[in-house]
Amino acid sequence: MVSGTSTTEEVVQVEARRLWNATTKDSHNFLPKVLPEVFTSVTLLEGDGGVGTVKQLNFTPGKRDFSFIKERVDELDQENFVYKYTAIEGGPLGKQLSSACFEVKLVPRKEGGCVARWTCNYETLPGVQPDEGKLKEIKEDSFGMLKKVEQYLQSNPNLYC
Repeated sequence: MVSGTSTTEEVVQVEARRLWNATTKDSHNFLPKVLPEVFTSVTLLEGDGGVGTVKQLNFTPGKRDFSFIKERVDELDQENFVYKYTAIEGGPLGKQLSSACFEVKLVPRKEGGCVARWTCNYETLPGVQPDEGKLKEIKEDSFGMLKKVEQYLQSNPNLYC
């Protein structure tokens, strides 16, 4: 079993509040609409979106090594734009990982826009080593999705204000 951390940080030319509203508060509607090539749906299974909520993200066939992942919301700090969640079922759990916890933090920039930081703390299953190539691929995919979100929000300046 190996513990590890992977972090990605990108500058986004959209205000933190708008990015937060779209991708955190309204993710169940926003993600399948803006990224239909990745998400078929996002369903709230328990809760109202706040701490303790369990949601299931369903992926398009062939896009991932898995069809869904269930996440539990652990922290939701709307003033500081910090969102923490834990993968509880599906995804790489039980295949490569025994646990995965995430933190998304949006930091407003004086110049406009924000810095989006995504951190994953994980533990692999016994005998499984972290796949650096896969981690790089996940980071590249995440960057591509973030750029599509950024473009959508820039093209629709009155949404999620």
